[in-house]
Amino acid sequence: MSQGRLTTDPGDLVLDPTCGSGTTAFVAEKWGRRWITADTSRVAVTLAKQRLMTASYDYYALKYPHEGLRSGFIYKTVPHVTLGSIANNPEIDEIYARMHPAVETALAALNAILPDSASFPRRRESKVFVASLDSRLRGNDDSAGQSGNDGGLKEWQVPFDFPVDWPEAAKEPFDAFHAARQAMQKQMDASIAAHAGQEILYDQPAVSKSKLRITGPFTVEVVPFATVLGLDEAEQPKEADIAVARSGATWRQSQWRDELLKAGIRGKGGQKIQLLDLVPLPGAKYIHAIGTVADTGDKVAVSFGPEHAALEQRQVEIAMREAGELFPLPKMLVFCAFTFDPEAAKDIDTIKGITALRVQMNTDLLTEDLKKGRASNESFWLMGQPDVIVKQIKAGCYQVEVHGFDYFDTKTGELKSGGKKNIAMWALDTDYDNRSLFPRQVFFPMAGSGDGWNKLRKDIRAELNEELLEQFHGTVSLPFEAGENECIAVKIVDDRGIESLKVINLDRISV
Repeated sequence: MSQGRLTTDPGDLVLDPTCGSGTTAFVAEKWGRRWITADTSRVAVTLAKQRLMTASYDYYALKYPHEGLRSGFIYKTVPHVTLGSIANNPEIDEIYARMHPAVETALAALNAILPDSASFPRRRESKVFVASLDSRLRGNDDSAGQSGNDGGLKEWQVPFDFPVDWPEAAKEPFDAFHAARQAMQKQMDASIAAHAGQEILYDQPAVSKSKLRITGPFTVEVVPFATVLGLDEAEQPKEADIAVARSGATWRQSQWRDELLKAGIRGKGGQKIQLLDLVPLPGAKYIHAIGTVADTGDKVAVSFGPEHAALEQRQVEIAMREAGELFPLPKMLVFCAFTFDPEAAKDIDTIKGITALRVQMNTDLLTEDLKKGRASNESFWLMGQPDVIVKQIKAGCYQVEVHGFDYFDTKTGELKSGGKKNIAMWALDTDYDNRSLFPRQVFFPMAGSGDGWNKLRKDIRAELNEELLEQFHGTVSLPFEAGENECIAVKIVDDRGIESLKVINLDRISV
């Protein structure tokens, strides 16, 4: 943490390609650095996201507030005292000449009261060393071993604490001596600090006691939607490369097919879609396999999404066309992907004439060496369809109500409502730009008395509007006006951690 403060400035960009629990992003946010963090594990990304959304930080005073964060913070400074700054200080001799007479006067008064036999505490040195030191200091070599007060005490011999065997009359000149000496030393220290250079303590920015920060806006993105040519569209080498022949899309999809056949598709409430067989489909571009459902004997077509990108709308269109050309027609079309483009997800949810399902692939499938080879793996999860209603309250003003997910019932083959009780969190972007989600309203319907917004209120030690607090734990949004894009996005996370996004154009909503 301290290295990051010394090697970066406020506003700099910090990259952590393996976020873990999000410590780098947390510390970067704390110290005013921008950050990008990534991970292949959905668990790690979720942990980091939750940690950032519930964290609170000190507010640091800006050096030039009108310039923003790039101007830096106001840091604590201390004098950088060196031997050279002390030796070359022109005021020390003047301070000594002006204030040392008071020290001498007090010491003389103290020596006048003390008897010659007065003793005072010494450091625990050898007797020979003490005797020799006394002899040199007193200028009398023959006095070695004496413990008396011959010639009176010197300044360096006056103890810091008043000895118990000294007469009470010596207390006043003793205190006067130390007061005069400390006053002289204090002025010397102030002069040394004033003539020394200032050192900035970059690990100690000034903290504002009247403000408290929370994490600023951030987005959670998948790998950019890269557009690449398919294997049949790209120019093929005359001789197949060994590395290409052993890897690539065909090899990956073969691994996924084997895992899907072995583990099946996990549904809600312990339900499961188990396949009897699953074979590749030659000649098709986006229908990668054809199989048979164990319980019903229905034919199912499977389309796998890209390995490092979102499943896009183009793949949905082509897969639908290819499924329609199969004989016999499959009763079910399953799209398996690590993440779905919002428009693609919307198209899958609205497909008619065939049961189209979205299946979340576990990112453990990308790490073949870590995945356990067993039938109990939860590698494929059946995703529900968001059940969202948008109402126009008045011209230009809308309100969203979330009813949860519609889940596919593997026994009846129909979509059934999952109900509102299974919504862990949902967020609303009231002006969605079809690129990134910016949650403007966030709700925690399943949060208990110590979770959700209640936890954030405790963390930031602030008073929140109780009426709004209650609404932000519900399933109905606050009224909002249409934005420039006239489009909204609703992201719902169920109690299993499965996320789904629903995009709705407001220009199609009527009163």
